[in-house]
Amino acid sequence: MDIGLAMSTHGLLARDERDFFLQRLEADAMRPIELAQLAERLGYHSLWFSDHVCMGRDLGAKHTANESGTRAYPERPVMLDVVATIGALAAVTERVRLAPSVLIAPYRHPLTIAHQFATLDVLSGGRLIMTAGSGWDPEEFAALGADFEHRGAVTEEQIEIWKHAWTAPWLDWHGRFYEITDVSLEPKPVQKPHPPIVFGAVTEAGARRAARTSDGLYPMFLDAYADPGRFDPLREVVLREAERVSRDLSGFRLYGFASGLVADPVADGPRRTLTGSADQVLGDLERFAAHGYSHLTMHFEVASGSIEELFEIVERFAAEVLPAAAALQAAPLQ
Repeated sequence: MDIGLAMSTHGLLARDERDFFLQRLEADAMRPIELAQLAERLGYHSLWFSDHVCMGRDLGAKHTANESGTRAYPERPVMLDVVATIGALAAVTERVRLAPSVLIAPYRHPLTIAHQFATLDVLSGGRLIMTAGSGWDPEEFAALGADFEHRGAVTEEQIEIWKHAWTAPWLDWHGRFYEITDVSLEPKPVQKPHPPIVFGAVTEAGARRAARTSDGLYPMFLDAYADPGRFDPLREVVLREAERVSRDLSGFRLYGFASGLVADPVADGPRRTLTGSADQVLGDLERFAAHGYSHLTMHFEVASGSIEELFEIVERFAAEVLPAAAALQAAPLQ
């Protein structure tokens, strides 16, 4: 199993018995370069960066990260730009892979996205994992002049445009949302035919889009007592949709995003998923692998709100969990 690290570029995670929350962290306290270099030295597979351009004032806006719908972001969160950050970290790392988590595609133009991320794949030497998601904040879409109602369909069309732009010498596209005629887009990505594309979704509609367009499905397991089998029905949706459109899923992977923390063993009472001793956390990772997940991005709980504590957590998890996690084999998708 590959283990990715959710970076500090949108704040630090805290949680209660039901929901997770991001604690505000000032930009000069995030230390993404140091954290990226540490994670690479310690053997993490990839670094994952949350994406938003701006954030609405409505704290009651339904957030898909929490099953309750409670918004995870604080008022006026500090959020580093995902493209600029990945570009900066590509220059100071050599091996670790880099991914938005996930890129909110439908309020950007697909050619802008295709150009930026092809450039990032080139500058990183082919280390990009591309992702796509449809977004959740209607105020953000309104501020950017984007169509919130049709965001899922727009995202699907965007992915197809990216793939054409990354592989064809000339691009002509005549779709529902975009008209593009006879343009070239260079450079092409280093990875051929293009970087892996992972679709972030927790709904059946999203799973169908992943099956049609992408190389992986990436749901979030951020409930305190998350069941690794919670999204098994989405796996079945992927299989049915792939059969319907005659798509070969031999390279398709299940990715997951989850909170957790290696700490003292939990001997009595309920234990939050992916928390407790290293053996307890590894037992949970085995359960995820048994449900078909070959990758998990860890968003570590940092109760103190201190970036120094996050560095300590990242080191402890690497020492006590990463070597054994690397040996875990995911159950076949089919």
